[in-house]
Amino acid sequence: MSEFSDYLEDKLLDITLKNGATYTVATPYLALFTSDPTDAGSGTECSFSGYARQTMSFGTIASGAVSTDATINFPALVGADITVTHIGVYDAATSGNLLYHTILDASKLLQVDDIMSFASGGVTVTLQ
Repeated sequence: MSEFSDYLEDKLLDITLKNGATYTVATPYLALFTSDPTDAGSGTECSFSGYARQTMSFGTIASGAVSTDATINFPALVGADITVTHIGVYDAATSGNLLYHTILDASKLLQVDDIMSFASGGVTVTLQ
């Protein structure tokens, strides 16, 4: 995952080139999407009953990349089947700002009671 949101691009330019204020994210959150969130954050985030963005934690940064250091589990799907196509990282549990986004290697059809999960190390953010 290395696609920056427009929001994060502006923040990084401000911090690195304009002596802008520092920016930190207390807790990053992983979100599931049924369509491309795009750099503008305009995609369709999942909204099934019980859905919530999940907290993320990361290991050591090395060679321009960092991976999650714990398993991430979303609640079981309630309601109609959905196909998850993209993921995104936000700076808040609700609303907030999209930071990074990417398409999944393979879309995932979730059916009633399915749980979407990512193994430790299963989400990597890479800057190139």
